[in-house]
Amino acid sequence: MTSSSAAAAGAPADGSAPLDPAVLRQVDDLFRERVERGTTPSSVWGVFDADGLVASGGHGDRGDGRAPDAHTVYRIASCTKSVTAATLLSLVADGRVSLDAPVNEFVPAFAEVTLPTPDSPVPTLRMLLTMSAGFPTDDPWGDRQEAISDADLDDVLRAGLLFDSVPGTGFAYSNLGYALLGRAVSVVAGRPFTDVATDVVLRPLGLDDTVFTEQDARGYVVTGVRPYRGTFEPLPLTGPGAFSPIGGLYSTVADLSRWARHLSSAFAPMRRPGTDAEDGPVSAADRRHMQQAMRHIPGAAVPGARRPVGYGFGLFVEQDDHHGAIVSHSGGYPGFSAHMRWSVRNGLGVVAFENATQAKVSVAAETAHDLLLAATSPTTPPTPEVLPETRAAQAAVSRLLADWDDDLADTICTPNVAMDVPYDRRRQTLEAAVAQVGADRSAPPVQELSNTPTHLRWWLPGTAGRLRVEIRLAPLAAGRVQTLTVTAEPVERTA
Repeated sequence: MTSSSAAAAGAPADGSAPLDPAVLRQVDDLFRERVERGTTPSSVWGVFDADGLVASGGHGDRGDGRAPDAHTVYRIASCTKSVTAATLLSLVADGRVSLDAPVNEFVPAFAEVTLPTPDSPVPTLRMLLTMSAGFPTDDPWGDRQEAISDADLDDVLRAGLLFDSVPGTGFAYSNLGYALLGRAVSVVAGRPFTDVATDVVLRPLGLDDTVFTEQDARGYVVTGVRPYRGTFEPLPLTGPGAFSPIGGLYSTVADLSRWARHLSSAFAPMRRPGTDAEDGPVSAADRRHMQQAMRHIPGAAVPGARRPVGYGFGLFVEQDDHHGAIVSHSGGYPGFSAHMRWSVRNGLGVVAFENATQAKVSVAAETAHDLLLAATSPTTPPTPEVLPETRAAQAAVSRLLADWDDDLADTICTPNVAMDVPYDRRRQTLEAAVAQVGADRSAPPVQELSNTPTHLRWWLPGTAGRLRVEIRLAPLAAGRVQTLTVTAEPVERTA
């Protein structure tokens, strides 16, 4: 058994705790143990942050007696779907197609499909992107269709389709839907989907090791296998065709982590004030759009899911109570398993590949990501950067609390504040709260928290506790306060 690893662990770009070498060893152990258990002949992983790949490792035999490394080539299967979505969005941005166009504008054979109800809409490109076209989930069938021709796909459509729901009303993971998206891209661009995706998305980003054919790969290409009688038997690689948009790409840990980091960088202005999202063929706005949970996924559709999850454009979006949004996608093809995931909040992510059918490398990748987030994230979610208008309102409210004046309150607050609780009652509540905890209204805050840029909560010290003040601004450019609450938090006395 062979293994390799490389690490250059430093502080993540958002300024959180540096990556602990001990945690990276735990991550490496997760993938090494999968090879030792016989789950897969080879396993390779990478950890990246907002600055790029920071650590990687590989275990097992990739097929030539060597362990895989960050430049070893695997099929990435359905991780391809994010590239398909990005390619289509680039055409939308150029004004060449609308997401709300019905699919039969690009695939005339779809006009012969009988829809599930007389009033069903024809699935639109947007429905196909969000897996809400109503088609049944189809991994076992779809994974074997990659090399069929456009004419073969037309024959499938003319023979009719089954539907699980009225188009636009539910979620079901559909490879057929992404094959139809690829056809739409090809029709709009006037050339094969694989060429458009390569020229519009992959090459401009320098993803030169991400290709649609084995022959175009620059590095060593791993052969996919499946378990059989205590060993592994090799499986043939399929070539490009009508279903390549669902999962036809080959890639490396180095390239896929770069793609994932590029997608994550769209949130950089929110994560790192004063910086700009990385330039690329797909705008930062569209990349953020891809990473929104536009279609809720019922728990039964994602067995074992630990967080609420939805689907955006070619990407899953999970919502973690502590770490916020986590974006991901898995890939499974005959002989291969892939996964990529990252935190929107800090850009820290994991990619991993294995070369065995149904290996489910996503399990190890998710565990690895959880370890990394737990080791680098603060014990409480970070306070968002509040707006300057919020700080100005805080200063004004502090003056108001020190010496209440109704006229001053009127200049600070929106009219609803006095309407909701008259000023005389607010003054009485304030004075009672101050007296209860012995608050020092002239002291600086001892703690601050914020949920959004227009919200702020702070505490003033007292001799018998502290005073909590909370404001929320109205959506007016003037920055006026629509919510003002003052609450005493006395010290709990013990017997």
